[in-house]
Amino acid sequence: MDSQLGLVNVWSQGDWVTRSVVLLLLGMSLASWIVILIKALDILRYRKLARNSEAFWHSKNMAEGLGQLGEAQGNPFRSLVEEGREATRHHDNARAELRDTLDISDWITRALRNSIDESIARMQSGLAILASVGSTAPFVGLFGTVWGIYHALMGIGAAGQATIDKVAGPIGEALIMTALGLAVAIPAVLGYNALVRGNKFVVARLNRFGHDLHAYFLTGARVQADRPATR
Repeated sequence: MDSQLGLVNVWSQGDWVTRSVVLLLLGMSLASWIVILIKALDILRYRKLARNSEAFWHSKNMAEGLGQLGEAQGNPFRSLVEEGREATRHHDNARAELRDTLDISDWITRALRNSIDESIARMQSGLAILASVGSTAPFVGLFGTVWGIYHALMGIGAAGQATIDKVAGPIGEALIMTALGLAVAIPAVLGYNALVRGNKFVVARLNRFGHDLHAYFLTGARVQADRPATR
């Protein structure tokens, strides 16, 4: 049996189809890991911003509160405050027809919801790549295996020998493609699930912050969820 059996031999002995499958799996793996790393760093930053959102309510004024929320670039919590404040100003300065059509509560709700939806869309960008890789990589690897087995059997048939040492090596190398497909798909699936859970936490904090902002822009006070119940 050839001592060079393995992935290197699969590449050197394979045809253009086999090499294309290997390159495709490599590209899918690289893309999934890039998405995982970038989105994981984003979630860590969003969690830090979520913790800063509590300091917003202890600020003396709006300017100080915006400073507590951090920089404006890519900050969903600060964007939420700015959108709500702008919606309030716009409604106050709008024509009478607009105020009669949509009251200030609905107007602010609409502005805050649009801001939250835009932030969610940014957080979910790239997750489709992980879902696609996780669902298709095993089948790409399986295709490479089937093609490799076919290629190996054709070579064995042309040589006229079917001994175990002539069959086991090429077939085993072809099965490496299935392992490669699974090696690409498993991290993508695990990364996708972890990122979805992380995004859910951030979205929950964003919705809670938006709810408090809605009450603040309407009444000038934050909703206190821990007030004792009264009868």
